[in-house]
Amino acid sequence: MSTSDSYIIQDAPPESQDDLDSLPSSIASSDLDSEEESDAQREWEASLQQLELMLTMVIVPYAGKYFGRKFAYWSWAKFMTWKYLVEVRFTNKGAFKAAGAVEAAASL
Repeated sequence: MSTSDSYIIQDAPPESQDDLDSLPSSIASSDLDSEEESDAQREWEASLQQLELMLTMVIVPYAGKYFGRKFAYWSWAKFMTWKYLVEVRFTNKGAFKAAGAVEAAASL
């Protein structure tokens, strides 16, 4: 090649209309759907977090105290019956259950 030869760079072939149509647009319905799904997912995760906090901070401690007291009263009655041959009776079961629930709630 001589120094007077020049190089010609060819432009890329023009894109067809099909190629342009396949490019993503700025406002596509799939983008809106994914945004709605991500919002719903965030709300769902927030609801689950609130439920978990409710369980761990309120329900589990209250239930633990309630059933712990019931077990303590039951085991005390069994021990008294075994050790001293004393019969322990709770005459009003509803009042006994309500008192256990009130005591458990009062100590929170």
